[in-house]
Amino acid sequence: MGEPGNWLLLVYKVPVEPARARAMIWRRLKALGAVYLQDGVAALPASSPTERALRALQREVANFGGTGYLMSCTVIAGHAQAVAAYNRARDEEYAEIVSRCRDFEAEIERETSARHLSYAELEENDEDLAKLKRWLEKVQARDVLGAGQGPQTAEAVARCEAALESFAAAVYEADAPR
Repeated sequence: MGEPGNWLLLVYKVPVEPARARAMIWRRLKALGAVYLQDGVAALPASSPTERALRALQREVANFGGTGYLMSCTVIAGHAQAVAAYNRARDEEYAEIVSRCRDFEAEIERETSARHLSYAELEENDEDLAKLKRWLEKVQARDVLGAGQGPQTAEAVARCEAALESFAAAVYEADAPR
């Protein structure tokens, strides 16, 4: 990661049409964890991987007939607000994961209560847990400034793992010869 307070800014303007261009740029910036300071101005803490990704995105903007400028800057005033905005975005992502964890645990409880103890259900739930874990890893990788909800989110995913282990044990027990 770059020095504390060093940020990369992508300042861009994309033509209204094709609309897919704007959506693609927005999706890629969101996937990187960028925060918008205003329309067309996205900021990320400076790092070599982030710079490479934003350089590629700046070229994409140009390919769509837009203009884009990638800038490196140091926040002179408002650093705490920039960090807070970045961490708020990570905490929102963490909150989404926690919500999905609650859904996952509720689904495990429903399947267990209904005695839907099949290997197909186990496989489906295992896939869902793998998706949650990958999502958490992606957000944790973007969480370079220490958002507050990271530890609680990791605990929520760990609870999902434990719930799946209990469900698996119930499936194995139901399948055991009597």
